[in-house]
Amino acid sequence: MKIPKGLQPLIDDGMIDSVVSRLRSGKEASVFVVTCGDEIRCAKVYKDANHRGFHKLAQYQEGRKTRSSRDARAMGKRGRHGRKVQETEWKNAEVDALFCLAGAGVRVPTPHLVYEGVLLMELVQDPEGNPAPRLNDVAITAEQARTWHAFMIGQIVRMLCAGLIHGDLSEFNVLVDANGPVIIDLPQAVNASGNNNAFRMLERDVNNMRATFGVSAPELLATEFAHEIWKLYETGELTPESVLSGRFAHDPTAPDVAGVLQHIEEERFEAAERQRRRDAAEVP
Repeated sequence: MKIPKGLQPLIDDGMIDSVVSRLRSGKEASVFVVTCGDEIRCAKVYKDANHRGFHKLAQYQEGRKTRSSRDARAMGKRGRHGRKVQETEWKNAEVDALFCLAGAGVRVPTPHLVYEGVLLMELVQDPEGNPAPRLNDVAITAEQARTWHAFMIGQIVRMLCAGLIHGDLSEFNVLVDANGPVIIDLPQAVNASGNNNAFRMLERDVNNMRATFGVSAPELLATEFAHEIWKLYETGELTPESVLSGRFAHDPTAPDVAGVLQHIEEERFEAAERQRRRDAAEVP
C-alpha cells in the first residue's frame, strides 16, 4: 500500500521495513500493520488536535506532570507553543501509560518505541495470527462474560494501584486474543491522585464493563464495583490482590458531589462549544 505521510520518516530511517495495511482509523489516530525485520507490529499515527474528537481534553490532562515549568506556562497561555506542548504531552501520555501498565502486569500491547511522534507496539493477534477483534465484535457466552468481567475489574484495580485510570474504557477499547481481553487506547489515561474527575472516570470505566458483560450475564448489572474500589483506594487499602464483593452500601444522607461536578463539567463543555461555534462563525 502507499506509505502514509506519518510513517515515511520511519521507513527512511529503517525503523520499519514496510506498511502492510491500515488496521483502523479513528478520531484520535490511525493504526497500521507494519513489518520490522521478521516481526509484525502496529504503528499508531496520532492525528493533529484540530482533527481529533476529544473536546474535553483538559479534564483528562488535569494532574499530569508537565516536563518543565516553561511548558506548563505555555500550555496555560494557549499560544502556538502551548498547543504544540499540549500535543506532545497527549502523545507522551499513552507511551508513558503503556510502559507503566505493562510493568504493573496489566494486559496492554507491549510498547516498543516512539519515533517522530509514532508509537510502535505489539500487534495483538487472534489464534490464527490475524489482528485481534474488538470486544464489541465478539459473541460472548454467559460463562465468558462472568470470567472476562472479573478479569477486567481486576485489570482496572491493577491500573488504579499503578496510579492510572483508563478514562475511556469500553468494548471498543478492548481487544480479545487467544488468552482473553487486552486493553488498548490510552492517550487520555488519567492521573488518579491528581485529577478531580478521577472517581467519575473510574466509575464510567467500571460501569461500561458492567453494561457490556451484563448483556450476556444480567446478574452483573446489579454490581457496585466502582464505589467499592474507590473506597479502598481512598483509604490506602487497595491492592491488586484485594478481594471484592461487588456490593456497596450507599449513605442516603451523603451529598451527590460526583453528580454536581458532572453537571458543572457538562455546563462548562456546552459553554466552550457555544464559544467555539461563535468563533468559527466569525472567521471570514
